[in-house]
Amino acid sequence: MSVATDAFARALDTLAAQPQTPPERPPAFDVFGAAGAAPAVAPTAELPPTGRIAELAAQLASGATTSLRLVEQALAIVAEVNDELCGFVELHAEAALAEAAERDAQREAGTVLGPLHGLPISVKDVIDVAGMTTRCGSDAYEEHPTVDAAAVALLRAAGGIVLGKTSTHEYALGVTSPQARNPHDRTRIPGGSSGGSAVAVATGMSVMSLGTDTRASIRVPAALCGIVGMRPTYGTSPTAGMVPLSWTMDTTAALAPTVADVAVSLDVLRPGAPPVAGAVGMPVDALRIGLPRAAWEDATPAVATAIEDAVDRLGALTAGAEDVARPDAADFAAGNAYGLIVSRCEAAAFHRAKGLDRSLYWAEVRDQLDAADAVLATDYIDAQRSRQALHEEMLAVFSGVDVLAMPTTPVQAPPADQAEDYLTVLSRNAILWSFVGFPAISVPCPVPTGELPVGLQLVAPPGREDVLIALASALER
Repeated sequence: MSVATDAFARALDTLAAQPQTPPERPPAFDVFGAAGAAPAVAPTAELPPTGRIAELAAQLASGATTSLRLVEQALAIVAEVNDELCGFVELHAEAALAEAAERDAQREAGTVLGPLHGLPISVKDVIDVAGMTTRCGSDAYEEHPTVDAAAVALLRAAGGIVLGKTSTHEYALGVTSPQARNPHDRTRIPGGSSGGSAVAVATGMSVMSLGTDTRASIRVPAALCGIVGMRPTYGTSPTAGMVPLSWTMDTTAALAPTVADVAVSLDVLRPGAPPVAGAVGMPVDALRIGLPRAAWEDATPAVATAIEDAVDRLGALTAGAEDVARPDAADFAAGNAYGLIVSRCEAAAFHRAKGLDRSLYWAEVRDQLDAADAVLATDYIDAQRSRQALHEEMLAVFSGVDVLAMPTTPVQAPPADQAEDYLTVLSRNAILWSFVGFPAISVPCPVPTGELPVGLQLVAPPGREDVLIALASALER
């Protein structure tokens, strides 16, 4: 039995043991009800932005550099490291250089399109970019879109220059990206499925990267590569023009070097949502932090040490950090089980409609979809019904705390030749929050020199990205 089919068997057993109470409970497809109560802090005024994006914008404004120079520098890094790391899978260097010259001319004429004006960015290869190929990391898929995905269009409108497409776990159906390599240790994986995006940001091949997070696909590679990645509240970032994995779980979002960079990027990507860049540097001393200790299960000593140091800092910065009873091990297991059923059944429906040759798929991806094909419709509906109950129960957790903190992953970047063994391990602490639609961010923890990165995951109720940005930026400082 493969890792994928074993995971499905265990997921169905978990679902079968879950009573549907009340029996009339409707399924939660993409509506989760009201958000939780407002936390103890909210930004009162926008502060001057910090981070790499702001730093480069200031240099551009002062004439200390040009967009053309920034793109040339990014392309030089691509030429130096990409063959070994497999961050980019398609590069449009000449078009990017021409666009950079245009951005410089616009700036000289007094026009600045937005906070990303003239900055080199990248896009995960499950998201359409006009004039570039969408392959989803697969030999079986090839599309040539003529229209940008909605999220890409927003980034371009803010002045971003798309250098090319970054590598992904095939169809985003996994968290390892085994074809790519971790920039901190080239014998190890970067995580996934937005692995190439994390590689591009961690190495400086792009200033930010547009990725996707359906179950854990932004936070896991952010943690393993030592950068920042955030999944916003479900439904607040556009997914039109993205090859779907799971219609009721997909999100688009940013990976970037710092919390401020992610905040700026989120504001670009979510024009209808309350802005969050102003939350950078806001006071966090009134926040109450909850620690669900079940998330520490099987954490390696290096991860546990780094996370405990971060927890100590959280306690000093805020109104205190204390253990909470939930989410417990059963909650994490339920989120993983039901999330697997929902996401893979929806993926299987899309792949069946596309009619692609599954013999060309990666074996573990094919196994996931084949297993999902055999799931009963009633099991899928029951997973969605359990989702609604779990959403309500996790909202209740935030009646006593404002933010939950835990390891993003229980291990550091695994060796590439053992990647398949970690398909369910890496995402264990992340999937629950995707399944119930909550925002979550992974921020790097300080580690000893030479150690692999460790990520701390912070979670808030729906709509409270500002609190996560405030707390994460305080930790970052």
